[in-house]
Amino acid sequence: MLSGLFFLVLLASPAMAGEQDGTLPRLADGKAAQAFIQSAEVVVIGFLQGEESLGYKELVATAKQVDTVPMAISDVKEVWADYGIQSDTITLFRKADNHQENLVVAEAKKLETDGLVNFVVVNEVRYLTEYSQVTAVGIFNSEVKAHLLLFVNRSSKEQQELKKRLAALAPEFMGKFLFVLINGEATSNSRSLQYFGLRPQDLPRVGIYDRDSDMKWLLPPGPISTERVREFCTSFLLGELKDVQQAGAEGKTEL
Repeated sequence: MLSGLFFLVLLASPAMAGEQDGTLPRLADGKAAQAFIQSAEVVVIGFLQGEESLGYKELVATAKQVDTVPMAISDVKEVWADYGIQSDTITLFRKADNHQENLVVAEAKKLETDGLVNFVVVNEVRYLTEYSQVTAVGIFNSEVKAHLLLFVNRSSKEQQELKKRLAALAPEFMGKFLFVLINGEATSNSRSLQYFGLRPQDLPRVGIYDRDSDMKWLLPPGPISTERVREFCTSFLLGELKDVQQAGAEGKTEL
């Protein structure tokens, strides 16, 4: 990920300098677009022909409301072609699963700021994404079917350190796993805990859920270290967990 300082330098580069669309930078060539996409875990680019295009004002307004996601504009058709864009489109790029989500303006029944905000928030899947009814849409629509789950209580002392540790590990498994945080104290997550045979007092724990096989496993109790989680993920990818008893089977079992 580019540092914040580099990103500020990027915005002042010749490909962007002096070309501001309201609050959004304009990407004038392929290198600027590629650098912008690489600058954050999730970004949005409006491939729009001009300020009068449908979706332009809505994108500017959305950028003000969703300040966690960098947004930009490009009206250069050569840049559009690099990403398979043929008509006005608002596109979300995310690194966690190397995904490009296109909202083709002409195909949208109704394009308003609230709807565009929802499009961004729903698809804002990061290296470590906290599970909620909103983020569940992007998580389960992803082509990446394996989920590495961190079950942890938000009030626990170790929560921040575990989040930082797993977020740093997640890029190693980009395109293979989605790393998902599940707050054990949220009543809305009680079914997720029960599915793994867990209770809030059992946390923190780490599990794997495979959507393809609908199978699940828990990392055995012990330190949640980078090395143990990496080995856990690797064991799954090598097919070594298939014959291991699943979590939640016959009461409360573990890997």
